[in-house]
Amino acid sequence: MPVEYAVNGPAKIAYETFGTGGEPLLLVLGLDYQMVWWDDAFCERLVDAGFHVARYDNRDTGLSTHFPQPAGGSPWRALLGGTKPVYTMADMVDDGLAVMDALGWTAAHVIGGASAIAQGMALLHPARVRGLTLCMSSPATAGILRTLRYLKFGIFREFRKLPKATTPEQEIDNMVRLYRAQASPGYPFPAEWVRQVATLSHHRAPNNPGTTQRHLAAGRATKLPPLSGLTVPTLVVAGAEDPMLKPSAGRDLAAQIPGARLVEYPGVGHDWPEGIWDDVISRMPR
Repeated sequence: MPVEYAVNGPAKIAYETFGTGGEPLLLVLGLDYQMVWWDDAFCERLVDAGFHVARYDNRDTGLSTHFPQPAGGSPWRALLGGTKPVYTMADMVDDGLAVMDALGWTAAHVIGGASAIAQGMALLHPARVRGLTLCMSSPATAGILRTLRYLKFGIFREFRKLPKATTPEQEIDNMVRLYRAQASPGYPFPAEWVRQVATLSHHRAPNNPGTTQRHLAAGRATKLPPLSGLTVPTLVVAGAEDPMLKPSAGRDLAAQIPGARLVEYPGVGHDWPEGIWDDVISRMPR
């Protein structure tokens, strides 16, 4: 798939498509992850189900525009609202809409993977979202204290144990370890695929610690309307063994969206194992 670019103000947004002529479907990821972490095989599975699929790099990731790092601070400071934003979540929502515009899509189905952006898209531009599938997510409208209550902090202690990377190979090894720490205990770990994508991700754009900080600051810079105002048909997908989010995260998200359906998968963590793809696709609002 050739990489193409959409433009939103100062940001050029890299995107790729799979299939032609099906129902428009936009894949949106959350913090840090590049679009290549949407498995090509999953994208092809969606094409087989009748979708025309687009995935894209959020600003500050992959081949999209990267922004200067703010001085000082940390991701936790940004989460708590202590970092001046370089851009806002509304800007990041508009990046996804710019991809849709470039493809001539007036509206699309949206799958969000650990993505407040997908929720923001449906809340701020409901006419452009035909159906919403939210995975590994908590309510984007939650305040800081509530957001912290959704987190399982043990996994962050595991992240801090990662050795400091000084070579590309060590950076890639750390990405594999990060993915493994979040992976589904009830499904085989796709070690070969994870290493391939970690390597590709590093070569496309090496990890930049400032990306997490800027993304979190952007989330705090935009006040979203209540989820209770959503009228978009919504499916919430949660892993019963998610090592990052407590079960209350997905349950609260579904409870706050009128008519939303919640599916909790046993053995699933904070990732997207192939064993649930077909079932999720069959449940997606059409």
